[in-house]
Amino acid sequence: MLRYGYKLMSEEHPPKVLIGNACLAEDAGFDFVAISDHLQPWLDEQGHAPFAWSVLGAIAVATERVGIMTAVTCPFLRYHPAIIAQAAATTAIMSGDRFTLGLGAGEALNERAAGRGWPGVATRHEMLREAVSIIEGLWSGERTSYEGRHLRLENARLYDVPDLPPPIAIAAGGPEAAQLAGERADALVATEAKSELVEAYRGHGGDGPRYAELSLCWAPDEGSGLATVRERFRWCRLGWKVLPELAEPAAFDAATQLLEPADFRDTVPCGPDPDRYVGAVRRYRDAGFDHVILTQVGPDQAGFLRFWEHELAPALRAMS
Repeated sequence: MLRYGYKLMSEEHPPKVLIGNACLAEDAGFDFVAISDHLQPWLDEQGHAPFAWSVLGAIAVATERVGIMTAVTCPFLRYHPAIIAQAAATTAIMSGDRFTLGLGAGEALNERAAGRGWPGVATRHEMLREAVSIIEGLWSGERTSYEGRHLRLENARLYDVPDLPPPIAIAAGGPEAAQLAGERADALVATEAKSELVEAYRGHGGDGPRYAELSLCWAPDEGSGLATVRERFRWCRLGWKVLPELAEPAAFDAATQLLEPADFRDTVPCGPDPDRYVGAVRRYRDAGFDHVILTQVGPDQAGFLRFWEHELAPALRAMS
């Protein structure tokens, strides 16, 4: 049976609104919420980028039932893995073991600010693998050290760790990252309905949840939804060969200026018809994903949550 998540886009909303939206999503029946972890928004039009871990702590105590996850955070360059291990352990405790740590290889938009350069993707995958080892070692609650090719930890211990370590999910835009998720993580995260990602994950030992993110824009009519996507979310058309490489919102703006609202009709479902969204979710289900994170683009989160509760959720249950 599919489980559904609500995306807390930290690039589009201020911190108190994100916390309120998480509570509304819990009340509306979502199974979990997932937050992005950004230093900068993709576009200046989005206008926000609060510190995700402060927001997570507030959500952990403001909600009671709903699962919580990062989708996703990069645990090196801008952060050291020890910081992410500590933050995730604290969030897991505060939420009563409702937390999943979603990790990825990062984007230059967020990570280059640390002044440590921007490695190629193969190096970033090596760093991610090392970061997972450091995080898991610290979650043991024992004093630990680590010496890798890229990352080090010297004689550190976490004193507040949950009884059960949080699950780790790894994001994959291609088969190499999906293989890493199968080898080193408890779950897979993707943004495209590609069965080859699920196959690579399973083929390398992955037997846990498969998360997929689906961007959409509920609106009174398709045209206004497409206009919102063009304004706030046009960066999504660049694809994962480009998205990690651009270093500032102005670059994403320049790269997407020629796109028109109609260019998103086949990639981001919009409008008031629940069947459009059911069809999109079905593609992810058929590709092998069992958790779908719905990202409502734009400011009208309350309208989407009403639509979810009264129309879309019943239609998705009927599909299942």
